[in-house]
Amino acid sequence: MARLRGNALLFTGGLVVVAMLTVSLATLAVSPYDLYALDPLSRLKAPDSHHWFGTDNFGRDLFIRVAFAIRISLAVGLSVTVSAGVLGMVIGLLSAGYRVVDLIAMRICDGLFAFPSLLLAIAIVGILGPDIANVVLALSLVYIPSVARVVRSAALSVKEKNYIEGLRAQGASDRRIIWLHIMPNVLPPFIVQMTFIFSVAILTEAALSFLGSGVPAPMPSLGNLLLEGKKVIFTAWWMTFFPGISIILLILALNLAGDGLRDLLDPNIKPLSRSILRRLRAKR
Repeated sequence: MARLRGNALLFTGGLVVVAMLTVSLATLAVSPYDLYALDPLSRLKAPDSHHWFGTDNFGRDLFIRVAFAIRISLAVGLSVTVSAGVLGMVIGLLSAGYRVVDLIAMRICDGLFAFPSLLLAIAIVGILGPDIANVVLALSLVYIPSVARVVRSAALSVKEKNYIEGLRAQGASDRRIIWLHIMPNVLPPFIVQMTFIFSVAILTEAALSFLGSGVPAPMPSLGNLLLEGKKVIFTAWWMTFFPGISIILLILALNLAGDGLRDLLDPNIKPLSRSILRRLRAKR
């Protein structure tokens, strides 16, 4: 708890993510504007007291569309994180425990690592078709190998500990050792990896939507909002500015939270925020 109270990175990142999600849900609940209603007379209006983020090229309120896009990005990121995390955890633990599984699974992971993540995701979505479920499936397949590698590496280091040898000497089965004694000890690096998967999944989903292979229009996502704004970037700057700022804030907040979790879960690492505060106090 003492380390948690002094962890400014985790607090700041978590606060920004919760604030953006809260504003998004509140906007969708109380906004007087419809998400899809067209209003040609209000086309490309600059931000004012009625439309805080302005309007798009169809007269739709950009603030509510950005709020909905933030919810979509967080939903996609969370779905990818959970699915890739569960499967990556299982594959990594089985690979560390059984040599046959390790030879097969890690060679498949090596093959997937040979392709750039964005190109592999585009190829999978291109085969399945642009849809939110297909985007989640594609990104999960892309990031499972990286999770499995992290879990396998941590599990192999735990596997060599003396108490694991003692458990084997007492007759404990491989299944019991893997799931009851190795898995709890690989959770800290696994959780930290999940926060970075969360942020990278949001960024990759935005890239897919920007390229036309992600969330299909007219459903707004941060990527396809940037795509629409690119066409009028010199006459309606707000159409690219506000979705772009939203992506930056989300990714920055999740990365800060990931760094804070790393400091919190690893007792050998002195939190950066605490060391900076101590230096400032010493100078005073």
